[in-house]
Amino acid sequence: MIIAIDGPAGSGKSTVAREVAKILGFHYLDTGAMYRAVSWLALERGIALDDAEALGDLAASERIEFAHEEGNPIATGVSIAGNDVTDAIRTPEIDKAVTPVSATPSVREALVEQQRAIAASDDIVMEGRDIGTVVFPDAEVKIFLTADADERARRRSNQNLTQGYGETDTEAILADLKRRDEADSTRAVAPLKPAPGAVEVDTTSLSIEQVCKCITDIVDSVR
Repeated sequence: MIIAIDGPAGSGKSTVAREVAKILGFHYLDTGAMYRAVSWLALERGIALDDAEALGDLAASERIEFAHEEGNPIATGVSIAGNDVTDAIRTPEIDKAVTPVSATPSVREALVEQQRAIAASDDIVMEGRDIGTVVFPDAEVKIFLTADADERARRRSNQNLTQGYGETDTEAILADLKRRDEADSTRAVAPLKPAPGAVEVDTTSLSIEQVCKCITDIVDSVR
């Protein structure tokens, strides 16, 4: 079974997807980490973020690997081209770089191929911005999470404070979220939008437990 969870930055996708995977015993894939990893490597190698051909070649030639501990469906690390980038991809610099990189058609094509290969043999919870619309339009369960922009900024600030890296100023985060929302929803390739048949869940006033319960109830209804 494939559970596709889409939504804008800060809507709770990653946290909820991880918890749902744990509850159901499914594997979890953070597709955003894949785009961030390519963005990191592009900056590391001095590739211009508007060089679509070079970015596409990079994404197609370098495999992204996730580290797992036995029995844990949640990846404990991510690497690309032999570099552990688990923490490096969560910086404000990558927050900005990932927008043009993820909007590059050849990058999306290469990473969608990797995403489909990863999900080929396992029950999986996959989250991103185009999972239900492009990567797995036939997913058995499709969810689109939303939340008020101010609440999303507050959550991201708290998350970064807890993790010890990334921007923590709420106003700066809010401005960046609005920039990414606009870019993600208006890009020519795989724009951010609810997939046909997706259940939309506004998480603004809901706890993580409540959102997870909503999703697992949907899963139970289609099993």
